[in-house]
Amino acid sequence: MSSFDGKFRSRRQFVGVTLAITLVAAGLGGCQVRPLYGSLDTTSGGSTVPDELAAIEIDTISKRHANANAIRTLYNELTFRFERGAERPPKRFRLKVLADLNEAEVGVEQLADVPAAYNMTINSTFVLSDIATDTTMMTGKSFATASYDFSDQRFANLRAKRDAEERAAKAIAQDIQARIAGYFASQS
Repeated sequence: MSSFDGKFRSRRQFVGVTLAITLVAAGLGGCQVRPLYGSLDTTSGGSTVPDELAAIEIDTISKRHANANAIRTLYNELTFRFERGAERPPKRFRLKVLADLNEAEVGVEQLADVPAAYNMTINSTFVLSDIATDTTMMTGKSFATASYDFSDQRFANLRAKRDAEERAAKAIAQDIQARIAGYFASQS
């Protein structure tokens, strides 16, 4: 046919693509993308998410089958992630954490029947509550697994186990902090 048919077809494609882009933009218009820790992002109380996180008092972490190093690392990481080295505001919230550490063999040396690798898993349950009213605001569970190789050197095994505990504890602290920050951001 003539060149008019070619232009008409491309014009129809142009209108179709334009219409599709407009519909997608209209659909995404209701979405809100905002910084979680931004200074402009305030909660319903008028404070920012970092201010709310800094106002959390962390109770002594209860433990079942966990050693002191993993618990100390978890406590220190949570403290750092909430306060970020800033001034300590008055505490308005309380965080209670229960942690449980499990160790499992995941590999066995061939022909020696001794473990070659271990998985270190920390399971935790946490409860965030308001100190003034003693009401539960949020509950959750978190877990993290870190593996380490087992060798015939005793000190290397102890250090590898400790590093795995610390990696798992830091991952749990990061997860708990992100979930609580998300909770405070959703309250705005």
